[in-house]
Amino acid sequence: MAPQGPVRPPNGPARGGYAGSVTAPAPAPRPTLADWLEGARLRTLPAAIAPVLAGTGMAGADADALLAALAVIVALALQIGVNFANDYSDGIRGTDSDRVGPTRLTASGLVTPRSVKLLAFAFFALAGAAGVALSLLAGTWYLILVGVVCVIAAWYYTGGRSPYGYRGLGEVAVFVFFGWVATLGTTFTQTLEITWSAFLAGTGMGLIACALLMVNNLRDIATDEVAGKHTLAVRLGVRQARTTYVALVLGGSAVCVGALVATWHWTYLLVVPLGIFALVVSSRVLRGDTGRALVPVLRDTGLLQLGFGIVLGLGAVLA
Repeated sequence: MAPQGPVRPPNGPARGGYAGSVTAPAPAPRPTLADWLEGARLRTLPAAIAPVLAGTGMAGADADALLAALAVIVALALQIGVNFANDYSDGIRGTDSDRVGPTRLTASGLVTPRSVKLLAFAFFALAGAAGVALSLLAGTWYLILVGVVCVIAAWYYTGGRSPYGYRGLGEVAVFVFFGWVATLGTTFTQTLEITWSAFLAGTGMGLIACALLMVNNLRDIATDEVAGKHTLAVRLGVRQARTTYVALVLGGSAVCVGALVATWHWTYLLVVPLGIFALVVSSRVLRGDTGRALVPVLRDTGLLQLGFGIVLGLGAVLA
């Protein structure tokens, strides 16, 4: 019996009008360099550098450039690593499906989740290598254990079965690790002691870092609430989250000034323009900016923290 319809020869197009009728699927979009940089969330990096500068400044005449450089590498690698880890974890949970802000590599489909996860681990490994070198050169090998805790905290912020960042505890971790640990750890590796001024500097850095996280989560309250991500901003609500942000910014700025006064350096006069800048940034949050309008506030909060870090860091130069 004759076959019905056209016959498709092996390894070739069908006869009888099928040739060219099947179109190849469009190639998947490839991430650009700009996409990778957005995924790294460069606006958050000042929060990593500022505490190291502040801690080095509090070391004064005992400041060590090599140890400070290693501390910067640790801080930057950890921050970028946690940014990619958040991208991965939020992406696979669906939290980033509808989000305002920078490109999410995982949620957008530009990069496979596995690739983003491996990239996060690569930066954690870099932070670990620099941290081991820092601890051994400073003679504080026991601080390697602190580094391990930092990496674990970075991953479980949004990773694991019950991420603490989804329960409103993100600010607690940020205050501890980007305030006290980063600042006091930097000072301690260079002086082998912790001073009252270093404690104040770490507290100020931690409060402003919390403000950075608060405004980031304030921007995403609507989508986070739907996705079940109960950040502190979601728990507080929009109005109280704005008030808390202002309290963190102004309180952190005041404590940083206290650290400068405690060192008896004239550099505390340099915080006058930073104080004005803090008031300007706070006013934009209080007036009700939302969505994309808060992205510049996120950037400026990071710059404010970096500014205080630089001014505090001048203590080492002047010493």
